[in-house]
Amino acid sequence: MHFTDRTDAGRRLAGALQSAAPDLRGAVVVALPRGGAPVAAEVAAALGAELDVCVVRKVGVPGQPEVAMGAVGEDGARVVNQQVVDAAGVPPEDYAAVEVRERAELARRAAAYRRGRAPVPLAGRTVLVVDDGVATGSSALAACRIVRARGAARVVLAVPVAPHDWAQRLGGAADAYVAVHAPEGFRSVGEFYRDFRQTTDAEVLAALERPGAPGAPGTAGYEVPLAAGPAELAVPADPLGVVLFAHGSGSGRGSPRNRAVAERLHRAGLATVLFDLLTPGEAEEPWKVFDPGLLGGRLTAATRAVLRHHALAGLPYGWFGASTGAAAALWAAAEPGTAPAAIVSRGGRPDLAAARLSLVAVPTLLVVGGADGEVVELNRRAAAELRGPSALQVVPGAGHLFAEPGALAAVADLAAHWFVRWFPPGEGGDRARH
Repeated sequence: MHFTDRTDAGRRLAGALQSAAPDLRGAVVVALPRGGAPVAAEVAAALGAELDVCVVRKVGVPGQPEVAMGAVGEDGARVVNQQVVDAAGVPPEDYAAVEVRERAELARRAAAYRRGRAPVPLAGRTVLVVDDGVATGSSALAACRIVRARGAARVVLAVPVAPHDWAQRLGGAADAYVAVHAPEGFRSVGEFYRDFRQTTDAEVLAALERPGAPGAPGTAGYEVPLAAGPAELAVPADPLGVVLFAHGSGSGRGSPRNRAVAERLHRAGLATVLFDLLTPGEAEEPWKVFDPGLLGGRLTAATRAVLRHHALAGLPYGWFGASTGAAAALWAAAEPGTAPAAIVSRGGRPDLAAARLSLVAVPTLLVVGGADGEVVELNRRAAAELRGPSALQVVPGAGHLFAEPGALAAVADLAAHWFVRWFPPGEGGDRARH
């Protein structure tokens, strides 16, 4: 079994939890960042549970940092895997040096993720400790000890993948163990993911501030059923308009990048809709992922469906497209009868919609990373072809995924300003006033 990415793994883990541990009322989901955060965000959303983090750092073998010889965590938690230490021949002074470095990084991440907020109270509650997988188990063991010390009445350790004997290895660390996949032939967590790129701090923060999640301030959440899965609506008070996200290959409606941008749009008074254009099975077929006609048709149909929802009635709308999703938005914008007020493309592939670019009169903002040279040139050519108002914004130093510090925030700010600029003030504004 392979997971597409951490979002896919989180959705599957949520289903396994609902089957294996159905009585989870009042539970708290605690993520092990960074990789566990997007997994836990999906679990918390599916269960309607509060989401928090438990910051733990692996203490890696010198020269082999991916091999854990222990772990350190918040509240002074410490785990030493003596078997690994002995096998690697690590002397005490070398272990201590690595531990000091990891505790410094632990403190930095805890401050960055919590932003002055106190941990969610755990006393007397069921706590689901969630990571993207378990290998040696040192980090998971430290996390379980931390949540028990904070008063958890019941601890469930839940991961998408772990070795077949993981529960025996961890003993009484948790009261229950849930894994989607626990194979005998286990070498590493990453081998079970198609996309196992490192999670960024920005993605952890986006998961913790997931739009429409329980406790997210200022928005009302709704779901609309669509052919490829539910559309997630997040509607702030008195919205000025609504932005529908058309993401591309390698992403999904649960993408932390999309959710981070959506959070910024909410602060600008805009509603958002996150959904999938393709089913998980279709997303495995490259010709569908790169077919702008198919994706554009799905986007048009989804737009018509969600705009019938009472929370969005009368609002102007726009499309935020990423990668091949941007091509879908541009393709759909040339269709007779469509009327988006604006389009924003993030790292888009407008060349896939080249046959229709000269027909697009919708105000379009093309945002690309300065380090994404080939895509910058594709977007320059596209900007010259578009018939309506357009602008090209290059974010200096950013790559295709805008994972660099501050890069995604820059995209979100540019998108918010563009949509507010081009959304007609009469429709959303009149609705808000009345």
